[in-house]
Amino acid sequence: MSKILIIEDEAAIRRVLTKILSEESKEYQVEQAEDGLEGINKIKDNDYDLVLCDIKMPKMDGVEVLEAVKKLKPEVPMVMISGHGDLDTAVNTMRLGAFDYISKPPDLNRLLNTVRNALDKKNLVVENKLLKKKVSKKYEMIGDSAAISQIKEMIEKVAATDARVLITGPNGTGKELVAHWLHEKSDRSNGPLIEVNCAAIPSELIESELFGHVKGAFTSANKDRAGKFEAANGGTIFLDEIGDMSLSAQAKVLRALQESRVQRVGSDKDIKVNVRVVAATNKNLKKEIDEGRFREDLYHRLAVILIQVPALNDRREDIPLLISHFAKKISQEQGSSEKKFSDKAIKLLQDYDWTGNIRELRNVVERLIILSGAEVSEDDVKLFASK
Repeated sequence: MSKILIIEDEAAIRRVLTKILSEESKEYQVEQAEDGLEGINKIKDNDYDLVLCDIKMPKMDGVEVLEAVKKLKPEVPMVMISGHGDLDTAVNTMRLGAFDYISKPPDLNRLLNTVRNALDKKNLVVENKLLKKKVSKKYEMIGDSAAISQIKEMIEKVAATDARVLITGPNGTGKELVAHWLHEKSDRSNGPLIEVNCAAIPSELIESELFGHVKGAFTSANKDRAGKFEAANGGTIFLDEIGDMSLSAQAKVLRALQESRVQRVGSDKDIKVNVRVVAATNKNLKKEIDEGRFREDLYHRLAVILIQVPALNDRREDIPLLISHFAKKISQEQGSSEKKFSDKAIKLLQDYDWTGNIRELRNVVERLIILSGAEVSEDDVKLFASK
């Protein structure tokens, strides 16, 4: 059942539109509002699949209604109803986010086609949101511990926003998985996710890598080159190990966050970018600030949302699930049947000191699968998983 609201101050037009839609399909549930203010109140209290809205109305005109709806419930398609003298305004509403407009008196075929197309779009939006709830298995976070459950809940809350996120935790804990999950569940998931390992790029090249450069900016700059911020436009940039970034590059990142603009190295031209920034570090940034190696103003810009990823030693209850996950994944990669781990082998692995965290566990699981017999036993763990 599709729920449609008609906002129109002329009673005759309301009746005609209601009659047309009601006769077109029993799946259309049509409601009416006689002015913009009443319409907004109904939209606040109900979930509509489509709103047909007149442009010229008392109390609140159609443009004001459109702007309000886009703030309240941006996913609801709006079709504007325009009189002959309102066509310029109707066209302008398209720029403000209206799905379409129809002229008075409404042409039957035009009206019904527009309504069908608008409802189809709404259904696609809903389906896409549902799909985004199901994160790709490639970046699935494995675990039922309280710490991992808290991270999953946090991601559910913040993914759909553009809030900047700072992910902290030791090496090998899966900080990049959190970044991927945030991106995939966000409204930017159709855009790029650009990853930058700040620790792997020499300090003299980091600014060029992030912001690009123009030809002649330095000796090896043979042509203009876009940076990672430009490549991430419309999507997300993941700045991994941001604690290793030079102070000079930090200053430019801060400007990019403040102004949503970047400048290529060697250029004074601003380039506007629309990028969500997710950063990660294994360092204590507050300590780095105290020792003059990290900008405090940049920290506060990045740490709108803080997500702490725990060490594997702090979530040992997740180790059996992780072993099962890795065993299945490794068997698929090797084209072999999945090898089981005995209960005693799993218990022994749970008691290990995992200084390398999940990355180390995965390597040990692969080693045991390769070197053990039909089943990974306690003796196999003692023999092959020793530190």
